[in-house]
Amino acid sequence: MNLNAIAIANIKRRKAKAAFVLTGLIIAVATVVTLLGLRQAVSANKLFQLEQYGANIVILPQSDTLALSYGGISLGSVSFDVRKIHEDELQQIYTIPYSQNIAALGPVVLGVVKAQGRNVLLAGMDFTAATVLRPWWRVVGTVPDFENQVLLGAEAARLLSLGPGDVLRVEANELTVSGILEPSGSQDDQLLFTPLRTAQRILDKEGLVSMAEVAALCHDCPIEDMVAYISMALPNTQVMAIQQVVESRFQAMDHFEKFAYGVSGVVIVVSGLMVLVSMMGNVRARASEIGVFRAIGYRRGHVMRIIFLEAGILSLAGGALGYLLGQVAVRLTLPLFIIGEMDESVLHHAAHGDPLLPVLPVLAIGLAVLVGLTASVYPALMASRMDPNEALRAI
Repeated sequence: MNLNAIAIANIKRRKAKAAFVLTGLIIAVATVVTLLGLRQAVSANKLFQLEQYGANIVILPQSDTLALSYGGISLGSVSFDVRKIHEDELQQIYTIPYSQNIAALGPVVLGVVKAQGRNVLLAGMDFTAATVLRPWWRVVGTVPDFENQVLLGAEAARLLSLGPGDVLRVEANELTVSGILEPSGSQDDQLLFTPLRTAQRILDKEGLVSMAEVAALCHDCPIEDMVAYISMALPNTQVMAIQQVVESRFQAMDHFEKFAYGVSGVVIVVSGLMVLVSMMGNVRARASEIGVFRAIGYRRGHVMRIIFLEAGILSLAGGALGYLLGQVAVRLTLPLFIIGEMDESVLHHAAHGDPLLPVLPVLAIGLAVLVGLTASVYPALMASRMDPNEALRAI
């Protein structure tokens, strides 16, 4: 009888102990696979949710300004020197490192205009970028598709008594109302929005912008570094990150990743101890059998190989079954961890978004084999060092 047959026969004869080892390995591998899958899915979902905040970097003209405020009451400001931002300069942003992670760049020109006898704030913008920068917008009608169209904030529309299709006279220009914003509770409710070129013409600011908004929430771009690079690319501007969005994003990701890795490490150690205790008990129970093997000529290396073969077979089975169980667990528990509707894109991120996950089946089985064999080293050494004479006396 060869060593492989002996190892398989021992597993069959001691089904309860084999099941104990197998269960420990399955639980360990399934836990690691589940946490890795959830980590990637939750990261993708968190990123999607945080991107709903819109812009997280703001670019303003450089100015030497003193704010006049006290006790929460603003009295205006004193500006010594306000520089202008030329629209063409903003293209320098796409030359910085991490520029591929910029989701949207939205230039904005602002100015006070007279509309139907009222002073209102006019904002010209790129409405294509606005879908990313202002994802909370809900429009009754449509956003402006052409020049000489205007989108009204909810409060502005109420005060001007206008609706979609009406004509609004702004300074010497007649603009068609394309849509009305639903109330958002922000300053957008008070504004008039037109295409960038229309606002620049009305405000006599051709080629100039008042500010720019950047959406750069991504998994692998440090926002602080991006702010520094943008500042160098646009030296006459003030570049600021919206810290609440940035910090909450990184903290949420980091905390969950640390939790996932920490729990995985604990489970792996516990699984290894389960294998160690089980294999040691198995060796002691087979003292007489090992003594017979040694008496008929089996060497120490042969005895160790039998122990390692048993651990290896159980580890391979535990790794494969643990991986399958982990995949099922990810599918079942994912709705408990993500915000909003669960769709196939989130599951796709869970399966393919991490460079480790495509080879996860191999890693899962490899982890099980590594844990099983490592935990079996001491029991194998203990078995190989048994005195055959002492073992045979116990028969």
